[in-house]
Amino acid sequence: MSLTGYKREDGRWGFRNHVLIMPLHQMLSATARAIEQSTPGAHAVSHDWSQVVEKDHERIIHSLAGNATNPNLFATIFLSLGTPIEDEVINRAKSYGKTKLVNLTLSNAKSIDNLTKQAIAEAKNLLEQAKAQARVAAPISAICLGLECGGSDAYSGITANPALGVASDKLVAQGATSILGETMEILGAEHLLAKRAVTAEVGQQIIDVVARYERSINYEGIDIRGAQPSRGNIEGGLSTLEEKSLGAAKKAGNAPFTGVLEYAIAPSKAGLYFMDTPGHDIEQLSGFGAAGVNITVFTTGRGTPTGSAVMPTIKVATNTQMATAIPDIIDLNSGTIADGTQSLEENGELIYNLIIDVANGKLTKAELGGHHEFNLSRLYGSSL
Repeated sequence: MSLTGYKREDGRWGFRNHVLIMPLHQMLSATARAIEQSTPGAHAVSHDWSQVVEKDHERIIHSLAGNATNPNLFATIFLSLGTPIEDEVINRAKSYGKTKLVNLTLSNAKSIDNLTKQAIAEAKNLLEQAKAQARVAAPISAICLGLECGGSDAYSGITANPALGVASDKLVAQGATSILGETMEILGAEHLLAKRAVTAEVGQQIIDVVARYERSINYEGIDIRGAQPSRGNIEGGLSTLEEKSLGAAKKAGNAPFTGVLEYAIAPSKAGLYFMDTPGHDIEQLSGFGAAGVNITVFTTGRGTPTGSAVMPTIKVATNTQMATAIPDIIDLNSGTIADGTQSLEENGELIYNLIIDVANGKLTKAELGGHHEFNLSRLYGSSL
């Protein structure tokens, strides 16, 4: 299948050409949403950061700057108060890529109303420029795929997740990049992933990242193994953490693991990676966005409308009943595997084809529904 995209000046590829509105203080989040509503085609994110210097300062700065320069973006308009800490985000973004960056400050605008009007005018101008940019032929290696699941059920590990694994393997074999996240979701299965590492060192890194996560949870007095599966997972038919983890790991197929990534860090070369991310769906998507992921497949057994402002997010159902109940959320049904009407390989091929179609411009249900959630991931709860 042919693939097209937008070739960026820094060599990366985008499959969307969005103009993003990013506030750099929580008080400007409502303004960002208002600008989006008044400017068809613009995408806004909102968050709760108030520029307090937190223990997670570097994580936050990188997450904001990384998402602002995702290859799916033609340009990003920052809304700021005009403070030095905001300059840190903007300067970091300038160092990450060649995305057009515009900074509009409240201190210069003198009022929220003026800031809003300035941003709307700027966004409309940038959107016109973006529309003038043509897609060009792209290699399969242009794809950087994010692998995610949420609301898992008893079918996840036998339908949608392994079918996604088939698609991921096919992409990796052609030079694409695929990233598995959700550290909590592989507890109990990390040793199996480690065996697939390209080197013993990479395998040990997988083991170490999971052990580090579990130590941090135990330090807080939380029995993560006793708390999982979640109530929703149990209602969906999962019985143990190991059962959930073995199913979640299937999203990564059978390809060897090239490396391990810290949260929101971009891979340096093609291959299959494991990224240390939270299990929280939106925080993981934000981490993928900052790492340069340009398309995501999200399997679900319980249903979730979650999407991203910077990445098209494909929703794959694990069971036919749920896929039929919420067709405005689900892009593809893998419940057909359990129904006996499709093989795992056939459904995996459908996921692969859909990834190509969406990369070529087909809108996902999350995009059509305007679902583009965003959340900053934090390791610590208190400020310095």
